[in-house]
Amino acid sequence: MNRVLPKANDPCWCGSGRKYKRCHREGEGRIQPGVISPRRAVPEGIVRPEYAAPGSSGEPVRWREPLVKSPDVLARMRVAGRVAAEVLAETGAAVRPGTTTDELDAVCHQACIDRGAYPSPLGYRGYPKSVCTSVNEVICHGIPDDRPLGDGDIVNLDVTVFLDGVHGDTNGTFLVGDVDDASRRLVRVTEECLQLGIAAVQAGQPLSDIGRAIDAHAAQHRFGVVRMFVGHGIGEQFHAEPSVPHFFTPAASTVMQPGMTFTIEPMITMGTWRERLWDDGWTAVTADGRRSAQFEHTLVVQEHGADVLTVRADGKAGWAL
Repeated sequence: MNRVLPKANDPCWCGSGRKYKRCHREGEGRIQPGVISPRRAVPEGIVRPEYAAPGSSGEPVRWREPLVKSPDVLARMRVAGRVAAEVLAETGAAVRPGTTTDELDAVCHQACIDRGAYPSPLGYRGYPKSVCTSVNEVICHGIPDDRPLGDGDIVNLDVTVFLDGVHGDTNGTFLVGDVDDASRRLVRVTEECLQLGIAAVQAGQPLSDIGRAIDAHAAQHRFGVVRMFVGHGIGEQFHAEPSVPHFFTPAASTVMQPGMTFTIEPMITMGTWRERLWDDGWTAVTADGRRSAQFEHTLVVQEHGADVLTVRADGKAGWAL
């Protein structure tokens, strides 16, 4: 039976004696941490990144990876990007009301293994799972647990694979059952922001052009653009230079060059762009509890425009089911 919630100044329903607004109101309707299952095993034959090697602390080894990738690295990144898109599609196909985010992690984990790839998030700085599952107001880095998805939720699945020495990184936001019009609009505009950011990629221009395009489109729809988390260089390292802000800042002055690889992954919010972090050290949620959506591609800068690497063999994104 549904509980009828008290008014702000009424006694809280929990019996604490405090006013509802001072007790449980802030958390009502918001995502709460669930139970996290044990870390899933990866067969010995799957090649691991250095931070996931036996005995590793989980901290990645940082080194100055070239911004402009060699033809060999790019060829391997195309394969890893395709595999990441396939894994995202397979995991996204399992999204439905009643499915837990831990069950989605199991799907993603097995989909990586089946393709001979290592799920890059697993063990990265201690992250315990193979995919990030960010539901409703969770901006990013949500940890899969035993919470079932509810009818009307939205969930972002962030997939990265490590294959043949390189990473491929992509994510998409999926609708769970019957989703309200406002959330559908948020998801649609967020994907448009990604596409406009990609369209702004041009050799000889600063990275700030990407944030300018995304910022303008989000503002047009009265949505926020998260500032704490940005796109990043990628290749033989999971995260590398350059940083790619999704809001306009002149500080993003790095000039794009043919052969550069990075992600564009705007996080767009219904309300404030400000975030707060859960005690788990990973899960970032909107400060006001309103919903957030995200889409991501890995791409390479070309002489004219960009070539998206995280697409399936049919040329479609992993969220295009």
